[in-house]
Amino acid sequence: MVTNTACKSRRKIINALFTAGMMIVWACLSGCAGGLGQARLTQAQINSNVDSFDVIAKTIPEKHWDQSIVGDEWNDAIQKLRPRVEKARTASKARAAMRELIDTLGQTHFSVIPASVYDKSSSGNGRGGDGNSQIDLRMIDDDAVVVSVISGSPADIAGVHPGWIIKKIDGEKINASLMPDREESDAPNHQTLLMMRRVRFIMNKLSGEVGDTVEVVFLDGDHHKIKKTLELTEKRGHSTKFGNMPAMHTWFESRLIDSDVRYVRFNHFFDPMKVMPAFAEAVASSWDAKGMIIDLRGNGGGIGAMSMGMAGWFVEKDNIKLGTMITKDSSIKFVINPRPRTFQGPLAVLVDGLSASTSEILAGGLQDLGRARIFGTRTMGAALPSVVEKLPNGDGFQYAIANYISEGGQALEGDGVTPDVEVALTRESLLDGRDAVIDKAVAWIRAESLSVK
Repeated sequence: MVTNTACKSRRKIINALFTAGMMIVWACLSGCAGGLGQARLTQAQINSNVDSFDVIAKTIPEKHWDQSIVGDEWNDAIQKLRPRVEKARTASKARAAMRELIDTLGQTHFSVIPASVYDKSSSGNGRGGDGNSQIDLRMIDDDAVVVSVISGSPADIAGVHPGWIIKKIDGEKINASLMPDREESDAPNHQTLLMMRRVRFIMNKLSGEVGDTVEVVFLDGDHHKIKKTLELTEKRGHSTKFGNMPAMHTWFESRLIDSDVRYVRFNHFFDPMKVMPAFAEAVASSWDAKGMIIDLRGNGGGIGAMSMGMAGWFVEKDNIKLGTMITKDSSIKFVINPRPRTFQGPLAVLVDGLSASTSEILAGGLQDLGRARIFGTRTMGAALPSVVEKLPNGDGFQYAIANYISEGGQALEGDGVTPDVEVALTRESLLDGRDAVIDKAVAWIRAESLSVK
């Protein structure tokens, strides 16, 4: 029998997992706001910063699933850093001490979000408004490279092409802006988190209010610099809200590749009332397809329960799970919900360094079960569910409340999902109008379908 307490705990974890997927963007963007709040603090503000430090120091040991973190290193850090907050005369210096305490953990989904960012995220107003350039990008060899342009958008009409490198935005050199992030780390997910910070930083500069313009200097395929003035338009998809989280634009696409391979992609696990029926329709229209591709590249995660429902279209046995979420007091199994009819053809899942949270749960779980072959590059390694609370000083405090272990026994946090087939996007293939990751997945599906015959 499932108790009300267990149900409430499950709902809390599912909601927190959504927070983990979405708030990681705000947490990393907050690093760009480190220069804010340089005015000299009043005594009342200093006191509120000390109170905020105390909240962090108390909350993490109370909520963390691993009580062994409360040891000498943690206590020593508190003793060292609290006086620094007491002496801090600017918000950024106080915030830096709080972040240093959090960094003692060495885990994602623990962060302090400046009030200037937190207030906007809580109210549903994006950092840069609802205007978007309709360009998606990735870091390739330290260059910000366009990987896709929405058809019919001003950027598309202006002739912006995948494979072009972004050199300047409104007169600011992009590489120079990113250089301060070049710290070294031995963490397996360091490079993916670094790429995510850089991509989000640049994407933020390519956003604003609808109708605004942004001037971008590109390097095209012939190594010529081309300046384009792009109008910002409404973000792709439809806007929906979840609890106190910012409004999110959700989109879903489904198409056939060469008439016999079903391709599905969506930007995050959100708005289940629209995304889940669209996913079901895509699968139901593919019974005769040679295979399916689920593209989770750039998908930051979202509502954890959606991964179980989606996996149910590909796993026909009962009582199979993707993995287990472990909290301080209990564990929650991510049990797959099988459908009356399941797709049994070859299944490829595409991931990259911006695939996080629920994306990692779905990809890693299907990989462990031997039901899907994973293509792309290592995922972010940011699978912890978290919540965000307001501190006494007005900043946001994000903290994780559980750990996730895949069905194969792997902790995704910090490690991520390693693809079965490592393949990265290249500028050359993008300039040729090809996606190297999709090409590899389609080739595998065709080979598998022939071997079955």
